[in-house]
Amino acid sequence: MHKLDTALLKELIDAYGPSGYEYHVRDIILREMKKYVHDVYIDRFGNLVAHKKGKGEKIMLAAHMDEVAIMVKEILEDGKIYFSCVGSIEPIALIGQRVAILAHKRVCGKGVITFPDLHEAYPIEKMPKMEDLYVDTGLGKEALEKAGVKVGTYMIPMHGMEFTCDGEFISGKAMDDRTGCFILIELAKKLKDSSQEMYYVFTVQEEVGLYGAQTAVELIRPDWGMAIDTTNAEDARKDPTIGIGKGPCVTVKDSEMISNKCLNDHFEHTSKKYKIPMQFKVDDFGTTDATRIMMVKGGIPSTVIGVALRNIHSTITIASLKDVEWTIELLYHFLRDPPKVCTM
Repeated sequence: MHKLDTALLKELIDAYGPSGYEYHVRDIILREMKKYVHDVYIDRFGNLVAHKKGKGEKIMLAAHMDEVAIMVKEILEDGKIYFSCVGSIEPIALIGQRVAILAHKRVCGKGVITFPDLHEAYPIEKMPKMEDLYVDTGLGKEALEKAGVKVGTYMIPMHGMEFTCDGEFISGKAMDDRTGCFILIELAKKLKDSSQEMYYVFTVQEEVGLYGAQTAVELIRPDWGMAIDTTNAEDARKDPTIGIGKGPCVTVKDSEMISNKCLNDHFEHTSKKYKIPMQFKVDDFGTTDATRIMMVKGGIPSTVIGVALRNIHSTITIASLKDVEWTIELLYHFLRDPPKVCTM
């Protein structure tokens, strides 16, 4: 396995890029991807498409750039900022968190998420609801508005990527799905000289409805494709099915799709051939860009592969760098000898 560019991974994870505001992340990816493909462009919806010309079937790999966040909904005279969630996140994951406030494509301030009982140090007898939470900056409404804060302003949890202890595990925000974006960049680097026709697509607004993948796939119209995403680890309990540090995860089923058996079987064959650990997952919750990829041209084969995360869809997650390495390696060998894909 090759040495990971952890500086690039940190840059991607630390960049602010909520759904609908992916500019900063896209600029980083554009800088990198133009080194490895023939053509890079931004489509009308904001997706970044990197096309490597070649022969054979047209393959689309998608990773989403956006992250969960919150957005200003109301500012009271005393400066309390009430908010709406951008993507799915639980109230318990937000309490006490610091946020960066974005305006005019820059950080215009910082605040802390709180609620009345915590604010005044009362005993907390029940968990607050999302509508009880607000951001406190210490400023009043007039000062906030002067700084550029208004209804519709994004606010992002502030957790930079860090190594936990021994260099194998990392923590940080937005690993769903900056790890997928990083994997695609590293994969494009390794496949730069391959003859396969490839579309590496970095999508927008996945967290709020898979919208970027839907618009991109209708224009690209690939022969088959997959989402490179993350999934929740299940290793808080005994004998888990999915855990971190155990290899990439292929999703057989989620709440909205059943993935293609030919693609999944080829992943299993490739993992055994090259002795790369791999996990299969069946889930009842959530879905990915693959759900949209499969819905064109009368239906095309699609699947999902990615990295397991602890604390997914919170303000800070934990991942294994070994899983990232293994996912890059498995995809590399998979695409050097791609399968002849059949229908379901």
